[in-house]
Amino acid sequence: AVDDGNQQYSFFGFIGIAAALVFANLGAAYGTAKAGVGISSMGVLKPELIFKSIVPIIMAGILGIYGLIVAVILSNKIPETGYSEWLGYKHLSSGLCCGLSSLAAGLAIGIVGDAGVRANAQQEQIFVGMILILIFAEALGLYGMIIAIILAQ
Repeated sequence: AVDDGNQQYSFFGFIGIAAALVFANLGAAYGTAKAGVGISSMGVLKPELIFKSIVPIIMAGILGIYGLIVAVILSNKIPETGYSEWLGYKHLSSGLCCGLSSLAAGLAIGIVGDAGVRANAQQEQIFVGMILILIFAEALGLYGMIIAIILAQ
């Protein structure tokens, strides 16, 4: 590769890629673990509700996919030469938007999923309310991914 004097800015782009994937996966892992603990606890009392209670786990896993999508998009936007300061910072902010939004969504999904599946074991009418709360929590990660894709252009 030819050194054009601006290769240090690609560091910011690659950190954006890492931030998108790592933070999104942290959110997905926390949401999965926290909701999984609730499912395990609830499953002892009402094993017939385990499959119905898997929704928070699926929604948390989707957050990791958001990070993967943004990371792939960003990785295709970083050339070997001619990468400007502007693009480096733009791609860093893109990765942080997606990653940190997904992390926040994962925290919300984990907490709501844990409490929601336990409450569902005691009162099954709470299921629809839990799903609505999970949808709004998931939307936070989706908003971050949308802005990240816009910034990646």
